[in-house]
Amino acid sequence: MSGEARRRRLRALLKLSGAVGVDPAAVEPAFVHESAAHESGGTSNQRLEFLGDAILGAVTAQYLYEAYPRAREGELAQRKTVLVSGESCAKSARRLGFGDLVVVGHSLQRPGSIENTSVLGDTFEAYVAALFLATDLATVSTFIQREHLVMTDRSDLADPDAKSVLLDLTRARALPAPAYYERAEGPDHDRRFTSQVRVGDEVLGEGIGPTKKAAQLSAAAMAVAALRRRIPAEAPPPPASNEPATESSSDGRVIAFRARTKRKPNPQPKAPI
Repeated sequence: MSGEARRRRLRALLKLSGAVGVDPAAVEPAFVHESAAHESGGTSNQRLEFLGDAILGAVTAQYLYEAYPRAREGELAQRKTVLVSGESCAKSARRLGFGDLVVVGHSLQRPGSIENTSVLGDTFEAYVAALFLATDLATVSTFIQREHLVMTDRSDLADPDAKSVLLDLTRARALPAPAYYERAEGPDHDRRFTSQVRVGDEVLGEGIGPTKKAAQLSAAAMAVAALRRRIPAEAPPPPASNEPATESSSDGRVIAFRARTKRKPNPQPKAPI
């Protein structure tokens, strides 16, 4: 990838991360693999990976604590293990196009090496750290939650994507169905899509991606996070009862309301003949 094309990709990634004004050079070190640093005598992304791992763990723990208020410690720990795993981080890195940005040494310049789970997972953690150092904790927390946790978290075995999760949330809370609005920018060979998702008249999320679907998923993920913060999960309604409805009188007695039936009038006795 040429230098200018690489800078465009990094700027698009920073925009997606909520860091529009950050110089791409600030996050460039996150994409230098150890093999490339060893050959060139430079610095690899290993130190950034160490910091990013700690940040990712803390943000994930807070996300799970707020998203699952009724979950026990054991369940939260299991979910956290999955979300911070190298496989999950690599999955997010692939979706975000990190494979085109990672710089590796000659020993790894063979088909499939850059897409290696370990390489991409480590790069994702390194980018988290670089973004944190270039911005602040609020920015990197929003990025992690929107582009990794909501996309990766599985609330059930069906593993729905963010658009399905958002649709379920709006239905459960009697909100209008989500509506998506897109625009495309850039030349055909480097197209970037921006999607907004609205619930009613309110824009709840905005996402950017190389395809329309990717942009919509990113926007939906942001909307899901916003709704979960704003409206906690509601307690299930009490079970229906077959007992008659009751009401307390002013003196404390309980009065039962029973179904009223219209009484038929008593037949009048016939006059004797």
